[in-house]
Amino acid sequence: RTGCDRAMVSTSRLLSLVGLLSLCWAGCGFDRRPAPADQGIHGYANGCYAVEGFDGEEEPTFLVSNAAGDGFAFADTTGEHAARFTLRASDLGTYLLYDQDRSYLTAMGSPSTGYCLSRVAKLESPLTQLDDDFLSPAEWQLEPSAREPQRYQLRHHATQLYLTLGGLTADPAAAAILTLFPKEGCAPFPELPVDATGAVSPHSWEGGDLYGVAEIHSHMMTNFGFGAGSTFHGAPFHRLGVEHALPDCEPWHGFEGRRDVVGFFFDGDSSNLDTDALLPIMLSGQASSFNHHTAGYPDFTDWPNAWKRATHQTMYYRWLERAYLGGLRLVVQLATGNSVLCDLVTGIRSQTGLISCNDMVSVDRQLLEARNLERYIDAQSGGPGKGWFRIVESPEAARTVVAEGKLAVVLGIEISNLFDCFLTPPAGFEACSEQTVVDKLEHYQELGVRVIFPVHKFDNGFSAGDGSNGIIELGNFINTGHYTSDVEDCPGPDAAFDGGGVTFGGLNQPRDDYAAPPPVDMSGFAASPVSTLLPFLEPIQAPPLEGDYCRNHGLTALGETFLREMMKRGLLVDIAHLPERSLGRAYELLEAEQYPVLKTHGGTNGGRVYKNGGLASTGLGRCGSSTPGEMGKGLASALAELEAEGAYPSEALAFDLNGFAHGPRPRFGPDSPCAEPQANPVTYPFTSYDGQITFQQPTLGNREVDFNTEGMINIGLLPELIEDARRDGVTDAQLAPLFRSAEAFVRTWERAEARAKALAP
Repeated sequence: RTGCDRAMVSTSRLLSLVGLLSLCWAGCGFDRRPAPADQGIHGYANGCYAVEGFDGEEEPTFLVSNAAGDGFAFADTTGEHAARFTLRASDLGTYLLYDQDRSYLTAMGSPSTGYCLSRVAKLESPLTQLDDDFLSPAEWQLEPSAREPQRYQLRHHATQLYLTLGGLTADPAAAAILTLFPKEGCAPFPELPVDATGAVSPHSWEGGDLYGVAEIHSHMMTNFGFGAGSTFHGAPFHRLGVEHALPDCEPWHGFEGRRDVVGFFFDGDSSNLDTDALLPIMLSGQASSFNHHTAGYPDFTDWPNAWKRATHQTMYYRWLERAYLGGLRLVVQLATGNSVLCDLVTGIRSQTGLISCNDMVSVDRQLLEARNLERYIDAQSGGPGKGWFRIVESPEAARTVVAEGKLAVVLGIEISNLFDCFLTPPAGFEACSEQTVVDKLEHYQELGVRVIFPVHKFDNGFSAGDGSNGIIELGNFINTGHYTSDVEDCPGPDAAFDGGGVTFGGLNQPRDDYAAPPPVDMSGFAASPVSTLLPFLEPIQAPPLEGDYCRNHGLTALGETFLREMMKRGLLVDIAHLPERSLGRAYELLEAEQYPVLKTHGGTNGGRVYKNGGLASTGLGRCGSSTPGEMGKGLASALAELEAEGAYPSEALAFDLNGFAHGPRPRFGPDSPCAEPQANPVTYPFTSYDGQITFQQPTLGNREVDFNTEGMINIGLLPELIEDARRDGVTDAQLAPLFRSAEAFVRTWERAEARAKALAP
């Protein structure tokens, strides 16, 4: 019988066979092959196997492809023609069965017609189907057999039915008894290499301080931050593999990337925004000319590129693994997104969202996906807890993970409408209260969140937005219904984004009362962006205001409550997006309680960040000179400031990758920012800072990457960035503070928890 013929056998007949099992096993006389050594449900990841099935009635047979090549059947008693499957873990205990001819075992059909075992070369996903609830028919959960626990059975992930010799059944007692026999000659599952050899061996600094670099501002999951519909394209992992994590973006970004509206504005100079280009793009849903090349895996023509392509993934897990091999030991993963940009691109139909545009819906999904990434890496590594990527919820756990030579991942939130505490609540939402803040902090602390920004780009119930200019000004107008409220009376301290001119000069109408009723109704924007904004076309197209402007408002009373409640819980506050007036008041509140802060953008305010054990970020210069070590001067300056405050001598990195920020550019070639000719490029092979790993030329599928002329286009080139500084003459002793930054972050976290105990015993 073919696989589909067998699928039509009724469940009642299959159940009748179960009653014969004891007689059949006793008298049928099958000479069954002994089962190989049991690997456990997690131990088959990336191995090569043939699948033998047995139902207790017929002679055991191996799964083979049919003559037409479009299905599978249990039809080979010898195993000579058995299909050879790479078992690729898609989750813990869940596998894709990928055969020697690069096709997948799937189950197709319905409860009414039955299911057949199909053979499919190309899989669909939630993104290709534009259906967030879609489950691939190619995933199978491996379980011990209900009848022979030393062997296995497969449960179809999408239907939760069990594999039989002819199809699927709801009864585990009727599931085929499967044996996985090791084979050779399988097709390797598509994946990106790390282009490195060697293994991480745990070690620490003399005295026991943690060894490793901390990257304290990153966004791995931004693909879920704008409705999850590829406004931001590419995922850090995908259950179905790299072909689905990093595919060609043309189906979503359009021909020549023209439907990538967000990228069109952010890839250019947003401070010199062409406001005249807004209306045509909003009317058509796309740019009128070439935007970017779209090819993803395996060709990657134009992306990833951290400093040039803001809307494409730069933190795929294999790239992150390469950075980890180069010494990265702690990462702060911040859930982010922007509801207004999501409403814009879905409203003008340049993109289709799979989930709500609401900020906190995005946050919840990204927190979940971070856990799923941990599971995915565990699945590739042999089981729960075995992966190198470990989410931590306490400084003690972080110390343990880093000391074991693994990557500690701290969860955080950087979003504008934090906790749905809008300045202007939309329909269905109420203004937040102090009790809302308490309840939300408790909820997200339970979910593992340990770092939070009180505000991001837009005004919310806690504070005025950060003061960014460009398209953010227009977004804030849409988000709140309030005109821009920028003034030239700026009190300081210096803030990362609050200052300079006003891009949309016609929208700047400063108000006295921050919480005044909004003069403009923007409730129709998501449904019809163009008609909602059209009445304001004249002020939108008015010329910018030159000068040094800042936000006219600071922390609200609710914002001060938020900071106090954060301190009571030992949570880490990142103040990098506070505007000047908010920043000054935040320092007063935090310093009064001797509480440490994080500031991952925009300097240290003369070392003020460090007074109570806080932590800021630094970077390495991108241009060498005739003086050796030029690229380490910024780090040296930061260390001098640390020493002046008596702080721990270390500074962390904060690239803001996937945050629409720009990563380190190349030193050589036409994209170099360097005024002087550069020397001593990175060559291969080279070894990691600790000497444990040897790095080869990085590749992206079919493409070889030249760090010297392309720069740090993804997180996987962090080893090259460090090696580049060494080639410039920055000594290992001068770089050591970077490799102490995991220790520095954990100390800041420990200080926060200690102060919390003092504030709320």
